[in-house]
Amino acid sequence: MRPHTPPGRVDHPLGRFRHAAWSLPLALIVLAIWPAAASAAQEAAAETNFVLNTFSFLVWGALVMWMCAGFTMLESGSVRSKNASMICLKNIGLYAIAGLCFYVIGYGLMYTDVAGGIIGKLNLFYGPSPDEVALLGGDQGATAAVVGNGYSVTSDWFFQMVFVATTASIVSGALAERVNLWAFFAFTAVLTGVIYPVVGAWTWGSGWLAEMGFQDVAGSTIVHSTGGWAALAGLLVVGPRWGKYRKDGTVKPTPPSNIPGVTLGVFILWLGWFGFNGGSVLALDSAANAVLMSNVLVNTNLAAAAGVVTAILVSKPILGRIDLFAGLNGAIAGLVAITAGPDIVDARVAILIGAIGALLCTAGLKLLERFRVDDVVGAVPAHLFAGAWGTLAASIAAGANLGVQALGVVSVGAFVFTVSWILWTVLDKTMGARVSREVEEIGQDASELGIDAYPEFVLMVDPEDGSDFRDP
Repeated sequence: MRPHTPPGRVDHPLGRFRHAAWSLPLALIVLAIWPAAASAAQEAAAETNFVLNTFSFLVWGALVMWMCAGFTMLESGSVRSKNASMICLKNIGLYAIAGLCFYVIGYGLMYTDVAGGIIGKLNLFYGPSPDEVALLGGDQGATAAVVGNGYSVTSDWFFQMVFVATTASIVSGALAERVNLWAFFAFTAVLTGVIYPVVGAWTWGSGWLAEMGFQDVAGSTIVHSTGGWAALAGLLVVGPRWGKYRKDGTVKPTPPSNIPGVTLGVFILWLGWFGFNGGSVLALDSAANAVLMSNVLVNTNLAAAAGVVTAILVSKPILGRIDLFAGLNGAIAGLVAITAGPDIVDARVAILIGAIGALLCTAGLKLLERFRVDDVVGAVPAHLFAGAWGTLAASIAAGANLGVQALGVVSVGAFVFTVSWILWTVLDKTMGARVSREVEEIGQDASELGIDAYPEFVLMVDPEDGSDFRDP
């Protein structure tokens, strides 16, 4: 007995005919719309990637900007209370100056037509591309060109700008309590408008160092060592605080005025560093980049943790005491050290890099003290010493060439230190690089700003301020 044929089967010849009659037009329709559908899907995917990349730049950039708050807390807590208000003014001022100078001149010098050279072309008042302007004006035909760039032009500018502000913050902390405000602001303008962009052009801007294979993913040298070299030049020109180094060879202790504030500042910097290194992946448009970004954040965190533990362990044999300040700087040194190569796969290597960075930083604090270099917040050991180490370590962990990495460290150091030293010397001879001894002893808050950070405190001159190795 023949089985029952369910409805819709085409066993009957007439049924097969009817099926073929409908299938042919349907197939023709599918073939007609398939290229358009595939193209639309590709355009939608490209636009989604564009949005994700742009959003990544903006969010990570905002997190890096928040590091300015960390530097402010770190520095204002590290100085004596009589100078805390001045630190706050300097930090918000330097961020504003960095943004303006990088917008007017810096970004163009760093990225416009560098192509293996040493500096880009002037591209004043950098802004959206012509295609982006057209799109905002309602020209939907410009969408493909805008999306084809991979990210919004100004989102990239914003992400780059917050990095240059970090470089200027390094200088602020090192020279605290005696640098002339206007000399510091003038130096900041040149640093963010010219010096930093030149270093950036050599490297991230596809200049001569980049062509040789120099690697520095997020700026151990480009950002942090640059700030460290600029700070060191300023320290040598401006000199130490009065009374810090006595005639008998002893060092006057100048303990931080707000330990909780310093600690909070370090935690804010630690948080901001996730944007610093994570955002330097420069894309969030694929599963591979999402995994890479996750690894970068983990490596960043582990390096900082290793820095804290190492600094605490070595502080007593090096500094003679278990030192909280060394532990806090150890976190920063670990973060700085891993910044050159946070994209390494093996997180155990990140722990080693962070630990050695903290060791160099702690030893550096003692070294500067021995040479009477008065770095208030330990910026040079944390950013310069650890930054140089991290740049070299990246060559081992990430496959870079050791010779090229060393050349990059030396070249950037020679350029930044020389130009910064000349600039600080010119500022010292013209407007004066530091305040008077009287202003320094009373404090810049009361003498120059007329506002105390802690008005309930009674302002008193320290009688030990009169003892200084430079006195006759």
